[in-house]
Amino acid sequence: MKLIKPLFLFIIITIQSCTGQVSKINGISFVASRDKINERHVSPVVNVNANYAAIMPFGFISNLSHPDIKFNTERQWFGETKVGAKHYIETLKKANIKIMLKPQIWIRRGEFTGYVKMKNEADWKVLEKAYSNFILTYAQLAQETNTEIFCIGTELEQFVINRPDYWLALIKEIKTIYKGKLTYAANWDEFKRTPFWSELDYIGVDAYFPVSSDKTPSVEACLKGWEAHKSTIQLFSKRYNKPILFTEYGYRSVDFSAKEPWASDRNMTQVNLEAQTNATKALFETFWSEDWFAGGFIWKWHHNYESSGGKNNSRFTPQNKPVEALLKKQYGLK
Repeated sequence: MKLIKPLFLFIIITIQSCTGQVSKINGISFVASRDKINERHVSPVVNVNANYAAIMPFGFISNLSHPDIKFNTERQWFGETKVGAKHYIETLKKANIKIMLKPQIWIRRGEFTGYVKMKNEADWKVLEKAYSNFILTYAQLAQETNTEIFCIGTELEQFVINRPDYWLALIKEIKTIYKGKLTYAANWDEFKRTPFWSELDYIGVDAYFPVSSDKTPSVEACLKGWEAHKSTIQLFSKRYNKPILFTEYGYRSVDFSAKEPWASDRNMTQVNLEAQTNATKALFETFWSEDWFAGGFIWKWHHNYESSGGKNNSRFTPQNKPVEALLKKQYGLK
């Protein structure tokens, strides 16, 4: 038996290495809403073969240089609060959906969080205290709910670059509370400068890389566009000996969807379902079979499935669009 068991394990490991499909994180970004959820809201997540959901409670800052963070208040939507996030986590877990808890900051008028930067040392100290209160509250919730992955921040480049010592100390403090896997969601053009990957379990990237300037990009054009980005991403995985996790990925169903995939302008209304599907297919073909790639969370998934997305919808969600069938097929691969 001592000879058989190692041989058996070697065979299993070999098979897993060849397929590249073992334990991929096939995730959806589950949008916080006003409402509680139940089995009816979760079954479409199961039906698309997702095995993970990102739960995203919010904190709010009034402007880019304001140091205070408001969170977990009665004025917020239910799903944006601690009790709402806990409810979402517990309801999804009943359906065997694993969780990444991903608290996020929203700035009034939707200004980009990567530009949050204080004007003086006193304000930086206030922001640090406020952010610690915010993120440690949810680290405690992640531990309490046995959440599998905790994301310590999302697209906060100027905060990270200007206060690296704070972030290293924060990670240490988080680890005294939460015992699961850690990541940070760096923007696609930020991850190369993030200074603390060695302290985390996944290199997290919000994968809105520009890969084609075509109105309706072909799969082939997007595959070509990924080549340079992929080599850089793989280099970082090798450098830190950490898997890459796309903490967000996805495309809008609009013209030029792969040109600036981060764009969320409301005046982009020309629906192009083929562009969304082709760009998503190329992303799957580029990454999902790689053993250094952990998986990702598509942006974004609404609880009210029946009324979400659809063939006249120009937003990111894959719901009730052709790309949903592609997602289901990819997530169903073993």
